[in-house]
Amino acid sequence: MFSGAATAESPRVAIIIDDLGYHLANGKRALDLPGPVSYSFLPGAPRARALAELAHGLDKDILLHLPLQAYRDDERSEPAEIHIDMSRARVSNALNEALDSVPHVVGINSHRGSLLTRHPGHMQWLMESIREREGLFFIDSFTHHESVALQIALENGINATRRDVFLDPDTAPEAVAREFERMKDMARERGQVIAIGHPHPTTLELLERELPRLAAEGFELVAVTELLQ
Repeated sequence: MFSGAATAESPRVAIIIDDLGYHLANGKRALDLPGPVSYSFLPGAPRARALAELAHGLDKDILLHLPLQAYRDDERSEPAEIHIDMSRARVSNALNEALDSVPHVVGINSHRGSLLTRHPGHMQWLMESIREREGLFFIDSFTHHESVALQIALENGINATRRDVFLDPDTAPEAVAREFERMKDMARERGQVIAIGHPHPTTLELLERELPRLAAEGFELVAVTELLQ
């Protein structure tokens, strides 16, 4: 249970668990995290639909974790990934197919994308297609410092922001704990923060232990939609 000193003026923390849809056990464990954690599902992953339905039943925010081409060609390609050689029509079709594969989506965040998010033309096509699906927000996972995704989303009138912290670029327990503390420091400084984690055992173990303590430490854990209102 959540209890303690959080107030309306408390720093707000939104946590998104990415990469859901492949592993059922870790996915269910992630959905059991306490509080209004948000969840992002990979289109085409074999268990994405079932897990998204479970998340919806728990009244959680559900995001589409949209695969965008990365800079390195040797990284594994995902189903429904949007590539630099796609036409505007194919980008739109790929987005629609991805959205159709994950139910109850309220927003989109990018998966990989260190190449594609730096290309204004493709980002414009993507944001035009997102805008056509009225009401969806966009979060740039910000996998490259030269990403133009957020700027172009805002130029297209999309409710958008970007993540502030990755909790587990290094999955060692001490590294995840360090990034969790950095998340809290940033929330104190800025008033709110968006952190992204993944369903790694070390990440889930830390969140299971630390999320119930946030309110007593003066933070408010919120669904990501609350930070975009």
